[in-house]
Amino acid sequence: MIIRAPSRIHMSLIDLNGSYRRVDGGIGLALADPQFVLESEQIESGIELEFADTVTDEEAILECKEKIPKAAQKTLDYFDIDSGFKFTVHQTYPPHSGFGSGTQIAVSTAHLITETMGIEVESRILSSIVGRGGTSGIGTYTHDLGGFILDGGHSKEEKPLFLPSGASKAKPATLIARYDFPEEWKILIVIPKIEKHMEGSDEVDVFQTYCPIPKEEVEQVSHLILMNLVPFMLEKDIKNFGWVVSELQKVGFNKLEHSLDDSYLPTMQAMEDAGAYGAGISSFGPVLYTVFDESNEFIVDKIKEMMEGKGTVFVTKAQNHGFVIEK
Repeated sequence: MIIRAPSRIHMSLIDLNGSYRRVDGGIGLALADPQFVLESEQIESGIELEFADTVTDEEAILECKEKIPKAAQKTLDYFDIDSGFKFTVHQTYPPHSGFGSGTQIAVSTAHLITETMGIEVESRILSSIVGRGGTSGIGTYTHDLGGFILDGGHSKEEKPLFLPSGASKAKPATLIARYDFPEEWKILIVIPKIEKHMEGSDEVDVFQTYCPIPKEEVEQVSHLILMNLVPFMLEKDIKNFGWVVSELQKVGFNKLEHSLDDSYLPTMQAMEDAGAYGAGISSFGPVLYTVFDESNEFIVDKIKEMMEGKGTVFVTKAQNHGFVIEK
């Protein structure tokens, strides 16, 4: 059995202030490429893991070696399954890059086990079982549904502290809305070469040191999403959608990210100078993104030329459906 799960971009967290009795919340988008592709085979006992010859990224291999056995064991224990599984990773992508690999790896592993055993369960439950989605629901819902996701975060009674997903035990966030992303819009991904990824204790330190974020900024983020980004997307107004993406870099948690590491800002400005309608960062980066259509597809060659030797550039599109299982 094989599962194919989309990557995602996480466009913004919404409320890291908490004055209105909720925290977190976010917006994000499922991507058709890159994908996480995992195969499973039921065996008598134990958990085995191997990698296809095409999987060569050492960081990605290490992440799979850490997360797949843990997710598998948690799933087997939760459902009291007396069986073993052998997993083969066929395709993955760099961890701590902004594509959301951790959630896709863990939930895909759980899905293969439950599907094999004939257990019907929602991705939101599986995310909770394997310890994902404690801050953002974007990874969980893009896995399940694809498309553009808006989640409503958590009640402060459930989650009183500001923590990243990897350090939070809260259940996955509440889904507010899911929309198809315009099929005619393409997405340009830019990944600058960097020395170090933001992860683990560094992420925890950011949340605990710099939150709460000013109340007026989370109010502005909420307005930009509700009254600008979502309506412009539904109206297929790509220029104004791109404008909102750039505006979201100037307030709230995205503003905090850029204040802690401003090395991405010159690249984002250069993308706009090249003709991009706007540019954003996914999670803590290094993935940067912009949307384009036939009216400004010239930006692809210009940005590839600009980034030659300085990083990776490729074109993808939104995936308006969730994971696919092939038996």
